[in-house]
Amino acid sequence: MADRSASGPSDYLAAERTFLAWIRTGLALMGFGFVVARFGLFLQALAIGPSSFQVRPYGPSFWFGTGLIMLGVAVNALCARNHIRLVHELERGGPLVHRTSSMAVTVAVILAALGLATAIYLASVSGPRSLDPRVRKERSVAPMPESGVVTIPSNHSVEETIDRIERILAEKGVKLFAIVDHSGEAEKVGLRMPNTKLMIFGSPKAGTPLMNKMPSIAIDLPLKLLVAEDAERKTWISYNSPAYLQARHHLPEELSHALSATGIDLLAAKAAR
Repeated sequence: MADRSASGPSDYLAAERTFLAWIRTGLALMGFGFVVARFGLFLQALAIGPSSFQVRPYGPSFWFGTGLIMLGVAVNALCARNHIRLVHELERGGPLVHRTSSMAVTVAVILAALGLATAIYLASVSGPRSLDPRVRKERSVAPMPESGVVTIPSNHSVEETIDRIERILAEKGVKLFAIVDHSGEAEKVGLRMPNTKLMIFGSPKAGTPLMNKMPSIAIDLPLKLLVAEDAERKTWISYNSPAYLQARHHLPEELSHALSATGIDLLAAKAAR
C-alpha cells in the first residue's frame, strides 16, 4: 500500500458513489424482504381459496422476509459508518484501500443462504402431494363464502342433475315439495333466461324441532338446491351451507347436528358426479 499526501475531488466523489450504491442495495433488500414476507399469504390464498382466506402472516416466508429487511437495515447502517470513516481517512491523506469489502462478501453469503432456504421452502410447499379419495371428496366442495351460498359444478345437464337429485331424495325418504322453474316462468312472459330450476325439499320431522326452537329459520326451510346453467351451458348446483344457516339463526349446539344431518353437501356432490 502507498501513502497519500492529499486526496482529490475524484476520491471523494468515488466514495460518495460507493456510499449511494450501498444505500440502494439496502433499500432493495428491505423492499424485497417485504415481498418475501407477504408471499406466504399469497400461497395460503392459493391453497384455500379467497372465500375462506384468513390472514395468518407467520411462517417461513415471514421470517425470511423479516431477515432480509433486517439485513437491509444493517447494510444501510454499516455503509453510513464506513463512509464516514473513509471520508476521515481521505481528509487525513490516509492510505489507498486495496482490500476486499468484508460487508459485500457477508451480504452475498447471507443472500445465498436465504435464497437456498427459500428454494427449499417453495419446493416443500408446492411439491406434488398424493391425496386419498376422502381428501379429494372434501376438496370437490367449494368453501363457504361470506354469503353462505356454496356452488359446485355438475357433470350433467340441468334436467339430468334434477333427475339424479329426485332419485337420491326418494331413496332417502325425503319429501320433494316443489320444483320452481324460473326459466320456464320467464319464457311465459317473453323473457329469456338460462335453464334455472329451484328444488325445495325436506323432512318435517327434522325441520319442526328447529323451527320450534328458532322460528326465524323457517325463512330458510325447507332446504333448497338451485340447479342452473351459465352462459356457456355449464350446469352448477348451489345451496345454503348448513354451517352458515346455523350461525345465521344462532341455533344452539344441541340442534346444530340436525342441519348437518340433512347431508345436503353429500347430496349435491353425489348428484353432480
